[in-house]
Amino acid sequence: MNCDVDKAVDVLRKGGLILYPTDTIWGIGCDATNSEAVERIYTLKNRRDKKTMLVLVDTETMLQQYVREVPEIAWQLLEVSEKPLTIIYPGAKNIAANLMAEDGSIGIRISKDDLCLELINKFKKPVVSTSANISDDVSPRTFHDISEKIKMGVDYIVSWRQNDTKPGRASSIIKLETNGTFSILRN
Repeated sequence: MNCDVDKAVDVLRKGGLILYPTDTIWGIGCDATNSEAVERIYTLKNRRDKKTMLVLVDTETMLQQYVREVPEIAWQLLEVSEKPLTIIYPGAKNIAANLMAEDGSIGIRISKDDLCLELINKFKKPVVSTSANISDDVSPRTFHDISEKIKMGVDYIVSWRQNDTKPGRASSIIKLETNGTFSILRN
Protein backbone atom coordinates (compact mmCIF):
# COMPACT_ATOMS: atom_id res chain seq x y z
CA MET A 1 0.00 0.00 0.00
CA ASN A 2 2.82 2.45 0.82
CA CYS A 3 4.22 2.29 -2.71
CA ASP A 4 0.77 3.03 -4.12
CA VAL A 5 0.39 6.01 -1.80
CA ASP A 6 3.79 7.44 -2.76
CA LYS A 7 3.09 7.12 -6.49
CA ALA A 8 -0.43 8.51 -6.16
CA VAL A 9 0.77 11.53 -4.15
CA ASP A 10 3.43 12.23 -6.79
CA VAL A 11 0.75 12.19 -9.52
CA LEU A 12 -1.58 14.44 -7.48
CA ARG A 13 1.22 16.97 -6.89
CA LYS A 14 1.78 17.17 -10.65
CA GLY A 15 -1.91 17.86 -11.33
CA GLY A 16 -2.66 14.32 -12.49
CA LEU A 17 -5.62 12.00 -12.05
CA ILE A 18 -5.66 8.80 -10.02
CA LEU A 19 -8.03 5.84 -9.93
CA TYR A 20 -8.28 4.56 -6.37
CA PRO A 21 -10.42 2.57 -3.92
CA THR A 22 -12.21 4.57 -1.24
CA ASP A 23 -14.31 3.74 1.79
CA THR A 24 -17.26 3.40 -0.60
CA ILE A 25 -16.61 2.67 -4.29
CA TRP A 26 -13.67 3.14 -6.66
CA GLY A 27 -13.12 6.80 -7.45
CA ILE A 28 -11.33 9.12 -9.80
CA GLY A 29 -9.31 11.61 -7.82
CA CYS A 30 -7.22 14.73 -8.16
CA ASP A 31 -6.02 17.68 -6.10
CA ALA A 32 -9.23 19.36 -4.94
CA THR A 33 -7.51 22.76 -4.99
CA ASN A 34 -6.37 22.48 -8.63
CA SER A 35 -9.10 23.67 -11.02
CA GLU A 36 -7.27 22.36 -14.11
CA ALA A 37 -7.08 18.86 -12.64
CA VAL A 38 -10.77 19.07 -11.70
CA GLU A 39 -11.58 20.08 -15.28
CA ARG A 40 -9.73 16.98 -16.54
CA ILE A 41 -12.10 14.81 -14.47
CA TYR A 42 -15.16 16.61 -15.89
CA THR A 43 -13.82 15.95 -19.40
CA LEU A 44 -12.98 12.29 -18.71
CA LYS A 45 -16.42 11.62 -17.25
CA ASN A 46 -18.24 13.64 -19.97
CA ARG A 47 -19.78 15.48 -17.05
CA ARG A 48 -21.42 18.82 -17.45
CA ASP A 49 -20.03 21.69 -15.42
CA LYS A 50 -21.78 22.53 -12.17
CA LYS A 51 -22.69 18.91 -11.47
CA THR A 52 -20.37 18.95 -8.50
CA MET A 53 -18.08 16.27 -7.16
CA LEU A 54 -17.24 15.53 -3.55
CA VAL A 55 -13.90 15.67 -1.82
CA LEU A 56 -12.30 13.52 0.83
CA VAL A 57 -10.45 14.84 3.87
CA ASP A 58 -8.68 12.89 6.58
CA THR A 59 -9.62 14.77 9.75
CA GLU A 60 -12.10 17.18 11.28
CA THR A 61 -9.31 19.75 11.35
CA MET A 62 -8.82 19.48 7.59
CA LEU A 63 -12.59 19.73 7.08
CA GLN A 64 -12.59 23.09 8.86
CA GLN A 65 -9.94 24.42 6.44
CA TYR A 66 -12.36 24.04 3.50
CA VAL A 67 -15.69 25.16 4.99
CA ARG A 68 -16.33 28.68 6.34
CA GLU A 69 -18.28 27.37 9.31
CA VAL A 70 -19.18 23.78 10.15
CA PRO A 71 -22.72 23.82 11.56
CA GLU A 72 -23.00 22.13 14.97
CA ILE A 73 -25.44 19.56 13.57
CA ALA A 74 -22.66 18.26 11.29
CA TRP A 75 -20.63 17.03 14.25
CA GLN A 76 -23.67 15.21 15.62
CA LEU A 77 -24.45 13.61 12.25
CA LEU A 78 -20.85 12.48 11.82
CA GLU A 79 -20.83 10.98 15.28
CA VAL A 80 -23.96 8.87 14.82
CA SER A 81 -23.48 7.82 11.19
CA GLU A 82 -22.85 4.09 10.89
CA LYS A 83 -21.82 4.18 7.22
CA PRO A 84 -19.76 6.59 5.15
CA LEU A 85 -21.44 10.00 5.17
CA THR A 86 -20.92 12.81 2.69
CA ILE A 87 -22.17 16.16 3.94
CA ILE A 88 -22.82 19.07 1.62
CA TYR A 89 -21.68 22.13 3.55
CA PRO A 90 -22.58 25.74 2.80
CA GLY A 91 -19.70 28.17 2.36
CA ALA A 92 -16.86 26.27 0.71
CA LYS A 93 -13.44 27.92 0.84
CA ASN A 94 -9.86 27.22 -0.30
CA ILE A 95 -11.13 24.74 -2.90
CA ALA A 96 -11.11 24.75 -6.71
CA ALA A 97 -13.96 27.03 -7.81
CA ASN A 98 -15.20 24.47 -10.35
CA LEU A 99 -15.84 21.99 -7.52
CA MET A 100 -18.31 24.27 -5.77
CA ALA A 101 -22.01 24.21 -6.51
CA GLU A 102 -23.63 27.42 -7.74
CA ASP A 103 -24.72 28.19 -4.18
CA GLY A 104 -21.11 27.95 -2.94
CA SER A 105 -21.55 24.60 -1.20
CA ILE A 106 -19.22 21.60 -1.33
CA GLY A 107 -19.68 17.91 -0.55
CA ILE A 108 -17.05 16.58 1.86
CA ARG A 109 -16.56 13.18 3.47
CA ILE A 110 -14.12 12.45 6.26
CA SER A 111 -12.72 9.15 5.03
CA LYS A 112 -12.20 6.19 7.30
CA ASP A 113 -10.40 4.08 4.68
CA ASP A 114 -6.75 3.29 5.50
CA LEU A 115 -5.42 3.98 2.00
CA CYS A 116 -7.38 7.24 1.67
CA LEU A 117 -6.29 8.42 5.09
CA GLU A 118 -2.63 7.77 4.34
CA LEU A 119 -2.94 9.34 0.88
CA ILE A 120 -4.61 12.53 2.13
CA ASN A 121 -2.32 12.80 5.14
CA LYS A 122 0.77 12.55 2.96
CA PHE A 123 -0.65 14.87 0.26
CA LYS A 124 -1.73 17.44 2.89
CA LYS A 125 -4.76 18.51 0.81
CA PRO A 126 -8.25 17.20 0.10
CA VAL A 127 -8.66 14.79 -2.81
CA VAL A 128 -11.58 14.72 -5.22
CA SER A 129 -13.55 11.49 -5.14
CA THR A 130 -16.05 10.93 -7.89
CA SER A 131 -17.35 7.58 -9.08
CA ALA A 132 -15.12 5.91 -11.65
CA ASN A 133 -17.62 5.95 -14.50
CA ILE A 134 -18.80 8.04 -17.42
CA SER A 135 -21.57 10.42 -16.34
CA ASP A 136 -25.00 8.80 -16.20
CA ASP A 137 -23.52 5.28 -16.45
CA VAL A 138 -23.92 2.90 -13.51
CA SER A 139 -21.27 3.39 -10.82
CA PRO A 140 -18.79 0.50 -10.75
CA ARG A 141 -19.11 -1.61 -7.62
CA THR A 142 -15.70 -3.31 -8.03
CA PHE A 143 -12.49 -2.47 -9.87
CA HIS A 144 -13.37 -4.95 -12.64
CA ASP A 145 -16.56 -2.99 -13.41
CA ILE A 146 -14.58 0.13 -14.39
CA SER A 147 -14.53 0.87 -18.12
CA GLU A 148 -11.32 0.88 -20.13
CA LYS A 149 -11.99 4.50 -21.11
CA ILE A 150 -11.77 5.54 -17.46
CA LYS A 151 -8.69 3.39 -16.83
CA MET A 152 -6.94 4.85 -19.89
CA GLY A 153 -7.89 8.40 -18.92
CA VAL A 154 -6.09 8.56 -15.58
CA ASP A 155 -2.39 8.97 -14.87
CA TYR A 156 -2.10 6.33 -12.15
CA ILE A 157 -4.18 3.32 -11.07
CA VAL A 158 -3.74 2.21 -7.48
CA SER A 159 -3.17 -1.55 -7.32
CA TRP A 160 -4.36 -1.83 -3.70
CA ARG A 161 -7.67 -3.78 -3.49
CA GLN A 162 -8.08 -4.33 -7.23
CA ASN A 163 -8.95 -7.96 -6.58
CA ASP A 164 -11.62 -7.27 -3.96
CA THR A 165 -14.87 -8.92 -4.97
CA LYS A 166 -17.06 -7.38 -2.27
CA PRO A 167 -19.08 -4.70 -4.06
CA GLY A 168 -18.74 -1.15 -2.77
CA ARG A 169 -21.70 1.01 -1.81
CA ALA A 170 -22.06 4.74 -2.27
CA SER A 171 -22.15 6.99 0.79
CA SER A 172 -25.17 8.59 2.35
CA ILE A 173 -25.49 12.27 1.39
CA ILE A 174 -26.94 14.98 3.60
CA LYS A 175 -27.16 18.65 2.66
CA LEU A 176 -26.81 21.17 5.50
CA GLU A 177 -28.10 24.72 5.46
CA THR A 178 -26.53 27.61 7.35
CA ASN A 179 -29.47 27.67 9.78
CA GLY A 180 -28.75 24.06 10.87
CA THR A 181 -31.58 22.40 8.94
CA PHE A 182 -30.68 19.50 6.69
CA SER A 183 -32.12 17.25 4.02
CA ILE A 184 -31.24 13.65 3.18
CA LEU A 185 -30.33 13.40 -0.51
CA ARG A 186 -29.23 9.74 -0.48
CA ASN A 187 -29.59 7.27 2.35
